[in-house]
Amino acid sequence: MRILLRLAGFGLTYKRYLVLALVSLVSANILALTIPLVIGKSVDYVLHESQKDTLIWMALLLFGLAILRGIFSYGQQFFAEALSHHAAYNLRNQLLEKLQGLSFSFYDKRKTGDLMSLVTYDVESTRMFISFGLTRFFQLSIIILGVIPLLLITHLELGLVAIVAIPFTLYSSARIGTKLRVIWNSVQLKMAELTTVLQENLTGIRVVKSLGAEEFQKELFHKHSLEVSEETLKAHKLRLQNSTYLTFIYISVTGIILLLGGRLVINGELSEGELTQFLLYLGLMIMPVRMLGMAVNTFSRAMSSGQRIFDVIDFMSPVIEKRGAKKLYKAKGVIDFEGVAFGYRSGSPALTEIDFHIEAGQKVAILGAAGSGKTTIVNLIPRFYDPTNGCVRIDGMDLKDLTLASIRENVGMVFQDTFLFQTTLLNNIAYGSNDPSRDQIIDAAKAAQLDEFINGLPNGYETAVGERGVTLSGGQQQRLSIARTILLNPAVLILDDSTASVDVATESLIRKALKSVMEQRTTFIIAHRVTSVKEADIILVLAEGKIVEQGTHEELIGREGFYKKIYELQILPNEQMLLDGRELAQ
Repeated sequence: MRILLRLAGFGLTYKRYLVLALVSLVSANILALTIPLVIGKSVDYVLHESQKDTLIWMALLLFGLAILRGIFSYGQQFFAEALSHHAAYNLRNQLLEKLQGLSFSFYDKRKTGDLMSLVTYDVESTRMFISFGLTRFFQLSIIILGVIPLLLITHLELGLVAIVAIPFTLYSSARIGTKLRVIWNSVQLKMAELTTVLQENLTGIRVVKSLGAEEFQKELFHKHSLEVSEETLKAHKLRLQNSTYLTFIYISVTGIILLLGGRLVINGELSEGELTQFLLYLGLMIMPVRMLGMAVNTFSRAMSSGQRIFDVIDFMSPVIEKRGAKKLYKAKGVIDFEGVAFGYRSGSPALTEIDFHIEAGQKVAILGAAGSGKTTIVNLIPRFYDPTNGCVRIDGMDLKDLTLASIRENVGMVFQDTFLFQTTLLNNIAYGSNDPSRDQIIDAAKAAQLDEFINGLPNGYETAVGERGVTLSGGQQQRLSIARTILLNPAVLILDDSTASVDVATESLIRKALKSVMEQRTTFIIAHRVTSVKEADIILVLAEGKIVEQGTHEELIGREGFYKKIYELQILPNEQMLLDGRELAQ
């Protein structure tokens, strides 16, 4: 119930629509309760009074009531839909705002397809509840609570017979509602899995086709799609069983009322018009009772979806901006790690006892085997994660004392896997910067060795980039990412092995671009090759989450340690091959 009340709160935000919907609803239902009375009186006038003029006026009155009821019913449904769509809009925006503010640790554990399903399918389920729960539910209440007294007033004994069925319907609906919530929760989980399969299939379509895995993907999708269909069918089957049961009860009650009421009419204890009026009132009560099955289904879906939505909204990110955090203006770029430890999962440390001091403008290379903790270290600098122990400082200030936005304005990252958006090259370069001019964007592209390539395209900077940048080569994507970083002009630059998977010519272009970017900036270079780190001011060598060596290239090459072993494995064989080549040439 707490979940439903929270969801209702999104609808209560739009009070104007809610008030108009409720006014229309009350008016439409008052008119609905009036119509059986008019019809009942008309029957008695026809059978007993034979007053044709009165009958005509009664018919005109009934016609007018029907028109008014139609107008108010339209208003009720229109304003209810407007209310629910505005509430869904608000809920979607709040969800996205929350997702944007969560740290990387949240996304480490959640699937993209699951979150997509949350923002689409689950929000739609809650929208249906808001439309139904805040308006139609009151309609059911008004009809039932209005009809019961009218039934008892029309004829007490028949009224008591009619309302005997109500406790059975309430019990049946509550029992079915409990079962439906479990089923709908399963449906939403399976829908999230289906969305994940679809998302991975579409984003990885080139891999799927290159490996000839189309049939495998079809079977996988069909399997998950079938599971969703079966669970959904199970829910609707249960709902229909309940609805059929409720209809059977009230049709049976109607038959009993017709039998008992007919005898009362024959005995002169009840007029024909009163019996007609009673049956029409009973018919009005059957409608909300049948809708009760739909209400239970809608409420059950909303509770399952609401639980999933509020699990995200209420999620406490481990990276939180503290109240009163200071803004970091143009940083110098002094970085300190003091006794830093970090683990992605409890009991599995990724970093242990990390200590180092970097002066502003220094170039720092981080070298180590895969899984040694290189990327983890640089992810702590823009505060994508918080250390489990120790402290990370920039210009002597603890990152936890600074605003997240200002930290990330001063820390730029060039990832090995560049993400491009499906828009123009101009907009992709400008992404993340504060309204740069076209000239500034072009200057950044020139510094990134990208301007000549862009000007060679038919539409130049207005050329649209395909989804995830598939129309650009890996080197072009890297240089575009560098252009973004140049435009951002950060004090601290992080390069995640930017030349690892490109050819020699492209590597040369990227190195020229990076040379321009690294000037007068504190730069962290993640690398696997010694050739990428020889000119660094400080080299940090990692192994199993610890710094096992640090110093300059000359200092480390003079020691019998990890760095020298890496150097001998990577450099000496290449140098020997060059010497052998020269000897053969002579």
